[in-house]
Amino acid sequence: MSVTLKDKSQKWVYPLLAFMHDSRSIGIILLACTAISLIVSNTPDVGTNYAHVWHMHFNDTEAHSFSVFGIHLPNSPILVINDLLMAFFFFLAGMEIKREVVQGELNTLRKALLPSLGAVGGMLVPAILFIQFNRDTAYMSGWAIPTATDIAFSLGIASLLGNKVPVNIKIFLTALAIMDDLGAIVVIALFYGGKLQLIYLLACAMMIVLLWWLQRINKKFGWIHILLGILLWYFMFNSGIHATVAGVLFAFFIPIKDIINFEVKLHIPVYFFIIPIFALANTSIILPGQITEALDSSLSWGIIAGLVIGKPLGICGVCYLIVKRGWAVLPAKVNWYHMIGAGMLAGIGFTMSIFIATLAFKTTTEQDVAKISVLLSTIIAMLLGYFWLKINGKPVIVKK
Repeated sequence: MSVTLKDKSQKWVYPLLAFMHDSRSIGIILLACTAISLIVSNTPDVGTNYAHVWHMHFNDTEAHSFSVFGIHLPNSPILVINDLLMAFFFFLAGMEIKREVVQGELNTLRKALLPSLGAVGGMLVPAILFIQFNRDTAYMSGWAIPTATDIAFSLGIASLLGNKVPVNIKIFLTALAIMDDLGAIVVIALFYGGKLQLIYLLACAMMIVLLWWLQRINKKFGWIHILLGILLWYFMFNSGIHATVAGVLFAFFIPIKDIINFEVKLHIPVYFFIIPIFALANTSIILPGQITEALDSSLSWGIIAGLVIGKPLGICGVCYLIVKRGWAVLPAKVNWYHMIGAGMLAGIGFTMSIFIATLAFKTTTEQDVAKISVLLSTIIAMLLGYFWLKINGKPVIVKK
């Protein structure tokens, strides 16, 4: 297909826009932000101040919130990022889940079974491996760290391979990662909240009922919905359930006809503003002098084993069992080499794993070890998945 002069001029005039809509760019941005954050954090006379900027408390206390005219809000920049801004990331993830369930790759039981059960296996096996490494230790609260998959990062690496892998394996990986996100959201809601506050929980329930009622009467989406969404986030933030869950719940009440529009509008601010800031803030880690000794712990080995080994083992093991039992079939032009490669890429936990690490541990030392382990696992999974699919990724030729 020939490229017109107009096409060339547009790519010349809008190179940044073209970059932002390239699925590979998200992974590049995340790696760049992580590298910048680690370099600055470990620069003498700068690193300590850099980390302090993210964690300083607005009211000079270590409370989760501070009060302004009786309104309780996040008490530090890191909480603003992780509790407020990341709610938009989870809102986007929630809309992707709803769209796939209603009209995408998860809209029938037969299509949903393989990625759904594969995602379950990809969460259970890493958690079991982590628990085996950390049984009877103080690190057990981190069991969910290796269960997560970074959907944007994993798909970005898959996109680097272009047509060297079948399109259907990318579709499978997308559906798998979406179901994995749903599982992570449930885990965060059930296991990583604070002390529950009944009044705020009742207020959350009231917002959900009102949103459901507006949906029931086919009220056109507008400012009343947005106001209820803001109140839902506020009540959730103070309820003891992590505030980001509000983003997912609100997404489920977005009319399916409006979801594409919201996804387009949120794509750039979420992936090129919120997620980079998240990476900068949450990887402000001062590396210990003896980093190999710091990483030689059951916490680190549990995370690495869970993401690098547990993810492909759990995903491929469960998928193999249900295909052999005849409950599902492999996607067209996909073989088990492709599935193994997809399982390896699912070991890229990054954003979600780091996010869970900040919830699982209270001390900076434990959080830093967990984050470094996630970063190391991400690099290993990224390289393994990329080169495995590059070597074994030729699509299956289906004879007619």
